[in-house]
Amino acid sequence: MNITPWTRRFALVASALLLCLGPAQAQNYPSKPITFVVPFAAGSATDLLARALGKSINEQTGQAVVVENKAGASGMPAAAGVARATADGYTVLITTNTTHAANEHLYKKLPYDPVKDFAPLTGLGKGGQVLVVNANSPYKTLGDLLVAARQSPGKLTFGSGSSSSRVAGEMLKQMAGIDLLHIPYKSNPLAITDLLSGMIDLMVTDASTGVPQVKAGKLRALGYSTPARSPLLPEVPTIAEAGVKGYDMGYWFAAYAPAGTPAPVVNKLNQLLVTAVKSETTKSFFEASGGEAWTSSPAELARFQAAETAKWGKVIKAAGITPE
Repeated sequence: MNITPWTRRFALVASALLLCLGPAQAQNYPSKPITFVVPFAAGSATDLLARALGKSINEQTGQAVVVENKAGASGMPAAAGVARATADGYTVLITTNTTHAANEHLYKKLPYDPVKDFAPLTGLGKGGQVLVVNANSPYKTLGDLLVAARQSPGKLTFGSGSSSSRVAGEMLKQMAGIDLLHIPYKSNPLAITDLLSGMIDLMVTDASTGVPQVKAGKLRALGYSTPARSPLLPEVPTIAEAGVKGYDMGYWFAAYAPAGTPAPVVNKLNQLLVTAVKSETTKSFFEASGGEAWTSSPAELARFQAAETAKWGKVIKAAGITPE
């Protein structure tokens, strides 16, 4: 191939423009509304967190933040949509370990690559889950439930609307030596609706979704999923305390942009989100959900995600879950 002086000059000019583009984009960013894509339904913990973060970013920048809920299929359509979005910083995935640590072990084929298709922005928070039954359920304690499950293998049903919820239920089955029938939902709030109506027997759900129903007297909490009790339900034992020794299953939130987003824009988004996590609105979310704020650099999130992916793979394999 012959490289003419004109071609060489054009290439040099194009390279110079590309070098200048990143800083210019960051300096003017954001200049229009940002869309937060949430892989779960309105009212879920991830949705509530996204709205709290969006409020802060709106206050910081003057630009609106639109929250778009794309629930279903364990967050795969939402994650795939963001992976294919324009890499300009105006489409951000507010997600959990479901899409970026668990799914690759739960499904034989994903419509996105959790690593190659995304630019990590920052961690956002961590939390625990609560095992709940209907307030009118005959099971007063986790011990009662385990006895019933052993007497009627496969009869009791548990719902889940996220990978964290699903794996938490499967872990309970595996570690307690019981057989429960899994009923999948597009989101935890939808599963809660059926639990309230008596359509399913139990579920392990994020505290943001479950605790308000417990406080309202509509659900009964039988155990908390992390080694420490929830400050929101100090009277409720951990699942480990209640009879399933060693049980531990939490979850985390994080933010990602499409791969190829310019580094200056990634850094700006990181700054905006870290500040948003510290805002009063977001603090109120974590206080209400019993979770904790957690932020990171993009590189730290990438390392954390890699470690969590390996961890969730071991948990899912130990729980005997066969990829679908």
